[in-house]
Order: sequence, then structure tokens, then C-alpha cells
Amino acid sequence: MSSYRPYQHIERRKSRQIHVGKVAVGGDAPISVQTMTNTLTSDAQATIEQIRRAELAGVDIVRVSCPDEASTAALEEIVREVNVPIVADIHFHYKRAIEAAKAGAACLRINPGNIGSAERVREVVNAARDYGCSIRIGVNAGSLEKHLLEKYGEPNPEALVESALEHAKILEDHDFHEFKISVKASDVFMAVAAYQQLADCCDHPLHIGITEAGSKRAGTVKSSIGLGNLLWAGVGDTMRVSLSAAPEEEVLVGWDILKSLGLRHRGVKIISCPSCARQGFNVVETVQTLEDRLQHIKTPLTLSIIGCVVNGPGEALMTDIGVTGGGNGRHMVYAAGRQDHTMPAGDMIEHIVELVEKKVSDIEAGKVEASTAKQMDPAAS
Repeated sequence: MSSYRPYQHIERRKSRQIHVGKVAVGGDAPISVQTMTNTLTSDAQATIEQIRRAELAGVDIVRVSCPDEASTAALEEIVREVNVPIVADIHFHYKRAIEAAKAGAACLRINPGNIGSAERVREVVNAARDYGCSIRIGVNAGSLEKHLLEKYGEPNPEALVESALEHAKILEDHDFHEFKISVKASDVFMAVAAYQQLADCCDHPLHIGITEAGSKRAGTVKSSIGLGNLLWAGVGDTMRVSLSAAPEEEVLVGWDILKSLGLRHRGVKIISCPSCARQGFNVVETVQTLEDRLQHIKTPLTLSIIGCVVNGPGEALMTDIGVTGGGNGRHMVYAAGRQDHTMPAGDMIEHIVELVEKKVSDIEAGKVEASTAKQMDPAAS
């Protein structure tokens, strides 16, 4: 990550790069955001509609569960109708993995050790190789192998890492290297420790997540602590925020975590105060409305919404557009940190939306102009 302030720099762990369809994972690729559908995969239309909502939220990769033949039968239509690579979630049934690979899945989420005999593992690996699938080894504290539970007495970071490396060796013994690994646990301490240990002893790309994190609010907090800790330390190549909520909510939280750490940028980042008796307008209501009205914007842009002049001017210095509450029903608008004009309270929302859309239009036009100039004169770059 490039950074203009040393204290904001995150040195990412060096990992090998694989591909999940068109999405590069690991190496110098951006950290990808993943979610999982909760529809019946056999209901192709419902699953497609859910994936499209996740796409609007900015998802990079979507996982779907394939517990039966009806699910893998629907997979071909699902893959054809969406714009992001699909990971097929497979447990125990090796034939489902082969069917999913043939149907166009970009990745198979399996544990080679629970697929069955060595011959069955070989068939799955060959199918992945033949159809251009990568594999995710998904280790979970809730489903560790019996011999590891007997060895360690309980699920712990060491058991998770040992399980992951055992499964990795199975794939490597088949000369298959297009795989990533996850070692998830619902306990934040266990998950973070396991990922840290695994990151230190291999160069495989890592899919990070706190499994079964909980409800939208509690799960967001729990995931932010665990994933934030790992990402800040440079660990993680792709991620999922696991919430008991709609998949698009997982995507939005994932993006917010990445944006908070400066690891990826997408859409409008709103900096806002918690509000107090000094506020010149209803900050909470304004921010909620703006988040909804500005959801369609993908171009990175920062917007500060501050209720009074205590912190407003200072925050405006660090954002593309700033608004500070004032008296007599008028509020100050800042552009690139400088006072630009005042606006009446009644037109506030519409005015801010127009300003943001105009700024985005200017940014995109500048990109086109720069690209055109580069094409005309490559030496200028």
C-alpha cells in the first residue's frame, strides 16, 4: 500500500498469487471482498437476484453452498447470469465438487481430508485443474479432525494451523498449487492467533474471517476487531464478514473495514461527528439520508459532515467536500479544505448530493483526459 504518511503505512505479507476466476488473490492484488448467499442454490433466480444486490454493494467474489445435485445443476445458470466469480461450497460429497467445476465454478471450497479416499481427492483435483478452478481449503474450529482434537484436547490455534497444513500438503502432493487457506473460528483471539501463525509458516494466500460472528451490529464489531487486527498487521488477501444479515450488508461492512485502513477505496467516505447541543442541523438524520442517497457512487471521495465550527473546519481540510453547521439557518460548504460558499438549511441534502455528483463527474472526466493524453504521448507518463 502506498501511503503519504508513515504512520498510515501497512506492509502487506508477501504471498503467492492465485486467481478466482478473473479476480487475482494474493501477491500485489487488492484485498478482495467476499460474501455468501443464503438462498437455496437450487432456486437459481432467487440466488441470482441476491448476488446482483451484492454486486451493487461492491462484492468481488460470492460463495454459494452446493449440498445436493439440484444445487450444482442450478450453478451453470447462476454463473452465466452474474458478473462475479462463484465459489462452490462443498462438504463431504466429492461428486458435488466435480459437478460444480464442470458447471463453471471459479473456485471450490473444500477440505481435502473430508472428501474421502485418495482416489476421490485425485478426481476433485483433476476436475479443478481441467476446468480452471482454484481451491479454498476451509478449516473451521467447529469441525476439526478427530485426531487433532485428541492431540490438543480442544480447538486452538495450533490445531487449526496443523489442519490447514495437512490439507495443503494433500494438494501439493498432487502438484496443485492454485489454492488459498482459511482458518476461521468464532473466537476472535483464536482466529487471529491462528492466522498469524499460519502467515508466518507459509506463503499461501489467506482468506480471513471471523466465522459465525453474529448479528449485524454485534457481528460487525466482532469482525472489525478481528479482521482489523489482521489487516493492520498486513495479513489477509481476501475476506468475508460473516453476519446473520443479508449478504450485501456483509459486503458494505467489509468495504468499510478496508476503507478505514486505507487498503481500498470505493464510493463516498463520510466523516461525521456524533452531534451534540452545538449542532446547527440534525447530523444523525442528515448522514443517514446521505448514505442512502450516495450509495450509487463508486468513485472514491471524502465528505465531512460536522454539526458546528469546533471541528468542522479542521475536518474539512482533510476531505474533498466539507459541511459545517452555522447559525441563522445557513451552513458553510468547503471545497478542498477551503471555505467556498454557504447554503440554506432547507436545500441541504439536495445541494450536497449535487456537489458530490459534480465532483465525481470532474474526477472521472480528469481520468479520461489523463488516459487520452497518455495514449497520445506515452512518453509523458
